[in-house]
Amino acid sequence: MPDDTMHDFEAVTFTHEGKTRTVFRHGTGPAVIVIAEMPGITPKVLEFARRISAIGCTAVLPHLFGRPGHAYPNPDTDGAVRAVSKFASSIIPACISREFVVLATGKTSPVVKWLRALAAAEHRRCGGPGVGAVGMCFTGGYALAMSTDDRLLAPVLSQPSMPVGITARQRRSIDISPADLAKVKQRCANGLTVLGLRFAGDKLSPAERFDFLRAELGEAFTAVELDDTAANTEATIKPHSVLTEHLIDEPGQPTRDALDQVLDLFRTRLLHAE
Repeated sequence: MPDDTMHDFEAVTFTHEGKTRTVFRHGTGPAVIVIAEMPGITPKVLEFARRISAIGCTAVLPHLFGRPGHAYPNPDTDGAVRAVSKFASSIIPACISREFVVLATGKTSPVVKWLRALAAAEHRRCGGPGVGAVGMCFTGGYALAMSTDDRLLAPVLSQPSMPVGITARQRRSIDISPADLAKVKQRCANGLTVLGLRFAGDKLSPAERFDFLRAELGEAFTAVELDDTAANTEATIKPHSVLTEHLIDEPGQPTRDALDQVLDLFRTRLLHAE
C-alpha cells in the first residue's frame, strides 16, 4: 500500500505537563482516541480512523512514534534490509523511552497520563456523553489504563502486546498498575464494558492475556478471538493486526465482523447513549 498524504486530516498540537505532541483529527462528533500500533500511523490505521469518522465520531490520532502516513514496511517493495531498518527506526526509540512500559508487569505506561489528558480535552471540544479509545498492539493496553477516567465509555484493546510475553507472568498480565486496574474493575461493576480482539495463534498477544482479563473483569470483558485463517494473507507478518494489516474488508469476513463490532460499540456508547 502506498503512503497516505493525510490531506483530509487536521493536524494540531496538544500539550500536557510540558509534553507537546502532534494530534491528527478526522470527522465530527464524539471523540475516539486511536492509539496506533507499531510502526505508527500507517495508511491502514488511517483507513480505520476514517471508518470511525464515517459513523459520526471524531477520530483523534496522537502521534507517539514512527512517521505518520508512511506505509507498513514491506520486504517485497522495500527490500529486506530497508524494511527491517524502517521498522526498527520506530520500535527502538519507543522501547527505550521511559514513557512506554515494555517488559515490566504491574505498571501503567507514563504516556497514559498524557493520553487521559488528551481524551479529557477532546471530550470538552467534541461534546457527547464521553469518549472512546482503541489501543493496538504495543499500545493495546493503553485503552484499558485510560478507562480509570469516567469519560472513557468505550475501550477497545486490539491485540494488546505489552508487556512482552517472555515469562508466564508477563503473558498473564497487561500493562496496567494494580491501582488503575482496581479503578477499572469498579467501573466495570458499574456498567463499563471492555472489548478485546486477537488472533488465536498470535504469540505477541498471547491467550493467557485474555484469560487474565476475563478473570479480572468478568462478564464486562468481551473477547473476540479469531482463527488465524481469517487473516488477510497479503499482510507481510503473521496474523496479528485485526483492524488494520490483517483486515479483509468484505461482508461476511470474520475480521470485518470484528471491525463492525468495534464500530457498533462506539455507536451504542457514544452516539445512542441514553
